[in-house]
Amino acid sequence: MKAALGQLQLQWEDKEANLKLVETYMDLLAEKGTDLFLLPEMSLTGFSMHTDRTKECREETVGRIQELSGRYGMAVGVGWVKDTGAFCENHYSLVTPEGKLLDAVKLHPFRFGGEGEQFQGGGHVPVCTYGGFCVGVQICYDLRFPEPFQVLSRQADLILVPASWPAVRSAHWKCLLKARAIENVVYIAGINCAGEMGEQFYSGDSRICAPDGAKLKKETVCLPDRCPQEQVQIYELENDVCRYRACFPVKEDRRDTLYQRLQEELQNYEGKK
Repeated sequence: MKAALGQLQLQWEDKEANLKLVETYMDLLAEKGTDLFLLPEMSLTGFSMHTDRTKECREETVGRIQELSGRYGMAVGVGWVKDTGAFCENHYSLVTPEGKLLDAVKLHPFRFGGEGEQFQGGGHVPVCTYGGFCVGVQICYDLRFPEPFQVLSRQADLILVPASWPAVRSAHWKCLLKARAIENVVYIAGINCAGEMGEQFYSGDSRICAPDGAKLKKETVCLPDRCPQEQVQIYELENDVCRYRACFPVKEDRRDTLYQRLQEELQNYEGKK
């Protein structure tokens, strides 16, 4: 499977401008035979807490991306904001010409950045099959919480991490992507945005880590007169997760029942204090 990571500088809260940018890159990627184009978190607005400007009740973003998916013959991963009442949801959908293959909700709103005041967390970790991989999603801040990755990796071979991860914490981003790949023995694709946006600077640092943590080689595509950090990275992926797990079968030594019992013991101890 040929997968592309869209490390884009998004126009703040401007869906039309960002959709046009996505379309421009898809035109270039179609010529290269790309199967899957992955965009960052909140792909057409940037990481905005102004839900009155970004929220959708009819999934307009998914519909428009589906049109582009059909036109250019590739699946697209896109982030958007769902109107769910008092609190919204931060979604990421994998869209094909036929519709959504997967729709995931961010599990952990980023309280430090004010997301917890506008968004509620999801409660499921869906997977789908595409390009020979079982695919799952965790969104940005979810990367700091390892437990859902362990649950996903019981089925998933490839876990996508679309993000709006500021440059000030880029060392954490790179370290955690590698760690999640190694400890779960899966491919991890981190898709971050780039450049100045919404009073933040994003260094990008997008990458795909192999199940042993190695950073995969890539081809890059750039448009003229864009910020230096913006690029689309193209990778050739083959699902060889079974080979990695056979060579180093760490997953076979997990003791999930023990971990659950230890958690219960700790809770009982705390309750007696």
